[in-house]
Amino acid sequence: MDSIQRNIPCVLMRAGTSRGPFFLKEWLPQDPELRDQALIGAIGASDPLQLDGLGGNSTLNSKVAIVSRSSKSDCDLDYLFAQVGVGRPSVDTRPNCGNMLAGVAPFAIEQGLITAQDGTTTVRIHNVNTGAKIEATVQTPGRQVSYEGNTRIDGVAGTAAPVLLNFLDAWGAVTGKLFPTGQRIETINGVEVTCIDAAMPLMIVRASGLGLTGREKPSELDSKVELMQKIEAMRLEAGRRMGLGDVSNSVVPKPVIVSPGDTDDSIVSRYFTPHSCHASHAVTGAIGVSTAFALPGTVASGIARASGHHMLSVVHPQGQISVEVALLGEGSQAVVNRAALVRTARKIFTGELQLPDYVL
Repeated sequence: MDSIQRNIPCVLMRAGTSRGPFFLKEWLPQDPELRDQALIGAIGASDPLQLDGLGGNSTLNSKVAIVSRSSKSDCDLDYLFAQVGVGRPSVDTRPNCGNMLAGVAPFAIEQGLITAQDGTTTVRIHNVNTGAKIEATVQTPGRQVSYEGNTRIDGVAGTAAPVLLNFLDAWGAVTGKLFPTGQRIETINGVEVTCIDAAMPLMIVRASGLGLTGREKPSELDSKVELMQKIEAMRLEAGRRMGLGDVSNSVVPKPVIVSPGDTDDSIVSRYFTPHSCHASHAVTGAIGVSTAFALPGTVASGIARASGHHMLSVVHPQGQISVEVALLGEGSQAVVNRAALVRTARKIFTGELQLPDYVL
């Protein structure tokens, strides 16, 4: 068994609407238990305020990306995502994170894993957590990563260079089925839900089914103790029905509350992480919500859509995420086989992280 090095290289990045340290796989212990101890120390997970690490008192700032050359012949990079606990020393590597995904290709290029092309560089990434494949295109003028640009995403101040993310096979990546329970709508604790596995296992609920408008602020939803307890009880049952087993110590499936948007191509979403409402929205969650929105027979279904490409908007508390979905077939035979969206990323610092004694 290898040991934990006290000082390890680290690159802190803002990726999409998340932030966290990026590591090359070789910088961390290869033993999963020791690796997780190092990540707990890096984030400062044991303290709810995370004062002794890089975390920010939120699941959005307690994320880690671990990157290496891919073991898959058809991919360039392997990306392992880790959700580190807030106030408890835990590490969950079952989910993916599409926001952190936006920083993977720029990080890998600057670390020498990928040779940059002049203009833009497209990298195929294998998400180790779910098995999904994603193409990421980053701006590389003069064969150097550029973080500067005019692209704005809701939930992030200022502008930056665009990172295009094209999800290629995220449907059923975790459970093997788009609708793991075999049904598009079912009832859990008296409430209709859709259990879907599209980039992230989700339990989608209509806001009206919970006595909500769906446009409540995250803080308002978090303050409703009985509501949060009800959602968690439903999530645990959804996890069991989806074949995920006991999910009490896992962050998947994620609960989502949806309501109608202001147009035929928009849907309002409140995404949970899972024990608090996201300040904006997860990218992987937006893929799942837009898939359920585009297909018939779900609690999120919109108008009937023809085969082809559709630009849909997932409206969240700080704006919206636009997702272009490719729909094949119509009606009950329709499937979504591709989804693309734009994120941004920015490198905050490169340095050496000193782990605390209690994880050594």
